[in-house]
Amino acid sequence: KGPVYIYDLDDVEKRADAMTKALSGFRLSAHYAMKANSHLEILRTLGRKGFGVDTVSGGEVARALEAGIDPGKIVLSGVAKTVAEIEFALEKGIKQINVESPQELVRISEIAGRMKRVADVAFRLNPDVNPQTHPYITTGFRENKFGMDESFIPELLQILKASARRIRLRG
Repeated sequence: KGPVYIYDLDDVEKRADAMTKALSGFRLSAHYAMKANSHLEILRTLGRKGFGVDTVSGGEVARALEAGIDPGKIVLSGVAKTVAEIEFALEKGIKQINVESPQELVRISEIAGRMKRVADVAFRLNPDVNPQTHPYITTGFRENKFGMDESFIPELLQILKASARRIRLRG
């Protein structure tokens, strides 16, 4: 037959409530990483609890929307976003696109301009710190595949300045 997965949605709700309570004194929003589990009922449960979602593809954005997640609570992360994924995200009015490189920021700006939209973006920056974990899962070093180091900031700021009507920096 095949594997069976059983989820306790009451426990998911309790954990969501505990996290919401723990973070209640801060001005922030919590986003569930869909790559952990994209089951519609888990997404719906977290959505009802006020959580947003962090997605890494257009397919995940579509699944989040299918689950009833407010587009204003969806973040698109991930490397190598396609033109179609960026267009879809902008068309649906998601909260923000997390930018992995100056080239991606230019591409987002061009697409937003063509679509006559403003793209809300955040930069994924690597702090160049050692998390002292297994080398295959580290993500905070300059040489890791995710995000940018501080040397990219001047170029990113130039792109932002040139794209002021198409790009809005959120984080």
